[in-house]
Amino acid sequence: MIITIGGLAGSGTTTAAKILSEKLQIPFLSAGEIFRQMAKEKGMDILEFGEYAEGNDEIDLEIDKRQAQLAKEKQNLIVEGRLSAYFVEADLKIWFVAPIDVRCKRISKREDKTVEVVKNEIIARGQSEATRYHEIHGIDINNMEVYDLVINSHSFNPEGIADIILKVTEVITCQQ
Repeated sequence: MIITIGGLAGSGTTTAAKILSEKLQIPFLSAGEIFRQMAKEKGMDILEFGEYAEGNDEIDLEIDKRQAQLAKEKQNLIVEGRLSAYFVEADLKIWFVAPIDVRCKRISKREDKTVEVVKNEIIARGQSEATRYHEIHGIDINNMEVYDLVINSHSFNPEGIADIILKVTEVITCQQ
């Protein structure tokens, strides 16, 4: 089974993907990790690299290409990334939402930054990404029509989210 999990920064996609990967015993691929690795290779932080990517469509296209190719090569894979649902042929496409304050607190704790700094960063990053996605692919990141399931990750703990997704995979398996 191929599953995509997307959501804005701090919505919990990576944590849920890791737990789900363990429960289903299938690998997961993180587009965010690919992006962060590419930033590191260029000697930039995420914001700098995001701005660099705004002027260089090749960055986004390379991430999308890598995700799609790896998913084609696997029978079972969880692909975690904001645009994964648009480029990966998946059996289940999921999007996570969470209030901005919740997302800021999560990132603040993870990255040891103040909530105010994180809020400014994710607002700037979100605007940068939305612009790039629209200009490069014609994608409106706020359009949820491509997703089979939308989960408010603030309403459930990561284990609970993984359990919800497991139940949905059971239904899909029974319908096939």
